[in-house]
Amino acid sequence: MTRPVVLDMDHSVGPLAGRLVVPLEHWQETLRFGCSLAALRRFSQGLDEVLPSTCGTVMLGSGDFHHLSWPLIARVARTQRRFQVVVLDNHPDNMRYAFGVHCGSWVRRVALLPQVSHVHVLGISSTDIDRRHAWANYLSPLRQGRVSYWSVGVDVGWAQRAGLAHAMRGFDSADDLVATFGEQQRTAPQPTYLSIDKDVFAQDVARTNWDQGSLRLQHAVELIGSLRGGLVGSDITGEISAYRYRSWWKRRLSAMDAQPTIDERELARWQGQQHVLNEHLLAAIDRCPGASQKPGR
Repeated sequence: MTRPVVLDMDHSVGPLAGRLVVPLEHWQETLRFGCSLAALRRFSQGLDEVLPSTCGTVMLGSGDFHHLSWPLIARVARTQRRFQVVVLDNHPDNMRYAFGVHCGSWVRRVALLPQVSHVHVLGISSTDIDRRHAWANYLSPLRQGRVSYWSVGVDVGWAQRAGLAHAMRGFDSADDLVATFGEQQRTAPQPTYLSIDKDVFAQDVARTNWDQGSLRLQHAVELIGSLRGGLVGSDITGEISAYRYRSWWKRRLSAMDAQPTIDERELARWQGQQHVLNEHLLAAIDRCPGASQKPGR
């Protein structure tokens, strides 16, 4: 298997075989949940100094760090002329955020990269994309054909009335979503950057610190296997970890997003469950074409 890289901010990732661990706990308060654009630029510049020129899947820790996919994808864009981004996530991560970038707003930034042909967000079952919350989504990337939502069990009828039916794919089951996406990839394969947030899975597959979707492990394995154009990079987030922000502002934002309380008596068991899932996902990624040739600079 290719060597995974752990950006270790919250000590939540288990001991994966051959891993390279980059200690970054000093960044946790600054980056977790969200940060200013200036802070993310400083972090991104530091990545060039600590990441190898080629590496395997990057493990980001808690889903509170999913916006770190943006600088990782931007690094790949330096050496790849054209590629799609496939995100497995229970949320669109294309939501409005006025204070820089956070774990729910980074997709719009990635869609602006000229090397990115399209961003597919797969497995959404949260209410973030229903009619009541339509206003909170960045609609221009959807309207311009840069981003597509692939949802399960969400009423997205409003999108047709808003002229966004091409960007809002609604399915009754995860099986239907997987089959339709797989067929699209077979007919028009592209090089792909893959980002997995494990909140896309049902709670009995892996517990996270966000509300969760309905995918099973086999759905993810099939989706990964459908990426026949080869992988140019990948990351995994959605580990479970408990953290109390020093900043009252971040405590307030986290509470507004209704993050569930972590039962610290169950934390070790949940992290063990997560570790097993990580091993399965990494094995599936390693079987993809190009999985061992991910550019680091």
